[in-house]
Formats: sequence, C-alpha cells, structure tokens
Amino acid sequence: MRRAGAVLVALALAVCGSVAAGCGLGKGEERAGGASIRITRDFGRTLLGAASVARVREDQTVMRLLRSEFDVETRFGGRFVQSIDGLEGRGAGGGADWLYFVNGVEAGDGAAEYELSPGDRVQWDYRPWDVAMRVPAIVGAFPEPFLHGLEGRRRPVRVECEDADAPVCAEAKERLQAVGVSPSGASIGAPGTETVTRLVVARWPRARIVRGAAGLEDGPEATGVFARFARGRRVLELLDDEGQVARRVEPGEGVGLVLAMRPRDDELVWLVTALDRRGLEAGVRALREDRLRDAFAVAVTGRTVEKLPLAAR
Repeated sequence: MRRAGAVLVALALAVCGSVAAGCGLGKGEERAGGASIRITRDFGRTLLGAASVARVREDQTVMRLLRSEFDVETRFGGRFVQSIDGLEGRGAGGGADWLYFVNGVEAGDGAAEYELSPGDRVQWDYRPWDVAMRVPAIVGAFPEPFLHGLEGRRRPVRVECEDADAPVCAEAKERLQAVGVSPSGASIGAPGTETVTRLVVARWPRARIVRGAAGLEDGPEATGVFARFARGRRVLELLDDEGQVARRVEPGEGVGLVLAMRPRDDELVWLVTALDRRGLEAGVRALREDRLRDAFAVAVTGRTVEKLPLAAR
C-alpha cells in the first residue's frame, strides 16, 4: 500500500493544479519556435498520436497543449490524467498510467503548471510502473535536451570519452554538431557536471565511474533503464517489460547501449556504452532523431536499433 500511495502522489504531479487555473487556452504573448507533443504507449514502443504548434504562448502549459489536440479526461479534481483518446489509466492499484516528459526529462511539475518554452518536445507515455516506478530521463526527444535545454534554459554540452583521440569520440561530436549543437570535450570524470549536459562515450566497465552508472548493475528499479550489466562479469542483460532477461550480450557481439540518466536534480547525462569497440561505434551511429524517436533507451547492433525494454517473446 505504501508503494501504491507513492505512485499516486507521483501521478498526481503529472497534472496537478485546478482545471480552471491550468487547462484553459490562455492569452499570453506568442513566441516563435513552436512545440510538439507525441502520445505513445509501452515505453515509447507504439505511437498513438502526434501534433505540433508553430508558436508557443507565454502561459502555454503542457496540459493546455494536450487538451487542445487530444480528448483528455482527468480524475481527482483534475489532478492527474485518467485517459487520453479513450485509453484509461488503471490508478494506484492497476500498475499502468500516463506519465510525461519534456525534452526527454521526467517533469517534476504538474502538467497544468509546466509552462512550455519554444522548441520543447513533450511525450506522454502510457506504461506499467510496477517494475520501474520512475524513469528520470529518456533518449526519445533527440536532439533534445542538447539543443534547447530544459525549461527554456540551454545548457552547455560536453562530450566525455574514454579515449578523446578515438574516431568514435570525434563522431559523437559530429552527431551533435549536425543538429546545431557545439559541444566541448573533456575526459571522463571532469568536474563541473552540474553545469553542463553531458554525452559520455565509454566501454563498460570504464563507464561505471560516471555518477549513477553503477546503478546499471541493479536494473530498472534503480535507473529506469531496462538493461543490466551483470556484477563482476562482462555480460549485458537486455530486459523485457517485466524486468526479466530477454537477451544476454557478451563481448564481441557488437551491441551498443544508448540511455539517459539524471543522477541528481542538477545533473543530466547521456551514456553510450558497450562491451566492445564495435558496440560503442554502433551506439554513436544511433545518435539520430529517426533512430531514437520516442525511445526510453535503445540497444543497437550494427544499424539495427531496438527499443528497451524488449518486447516479451
């Protein structure tokens, strides 16, 4: 019951605030840049709907944008979304509900309070939360949050590599430059992590020194990522929706992992990692909008990109 109660509080945050105060159309001054919204289910595996606006009003909120484009029902006095286009959440006891991200980051404010900024990409996803109650960050909004940042504040971007002179490191920077981002470079573990958005490119277990990465040995309850590195072994386990092992990867198979983490409120890091060089290269090649769209995290083999969690077989 304690777990269910905590989830209910978290879900309430998704749309807290009164409907009257937070869900009208608003008349704030328009700002160029636009915003987009995508409706998905099952960890971004299936797209249900999408819309965009060319301009964002100063007082435009996530809830207003959602209501303007989709049929939305709320519960508990409008405090959280019950359904979008007829797909209903199952509440604290049901284990599946609507949760949202802005620029790939799980929002800390309610949708009726979160004011949009030009360039924002919103994703509402209907998913089970019994295995991973929280998913702090996802990769599906690429090139966000590198391009426009968070809450209208663009942060400097830094690429950190285990080998700064390796071609894969240069390619990671080129992938960001191709979408309008000019990153700096540094070695893994450089100070100042709270002031930048980081893209870390490193093989496992070298990548383990990144703050929060050690949680990848504990699975989705710790990180929100449905992948796990076996403790003391060079084995990567790719998990299904229930947190069960769907596939085991060993060195030499060329499988890369691309994920996002938020180890602290002021810290945001993307991680491209693998057990071998080919996997690392494959992960960096996947840093494209068309390959990451809507995904929570991905496993990459050659040019094949699979969204995580893997679908149960």
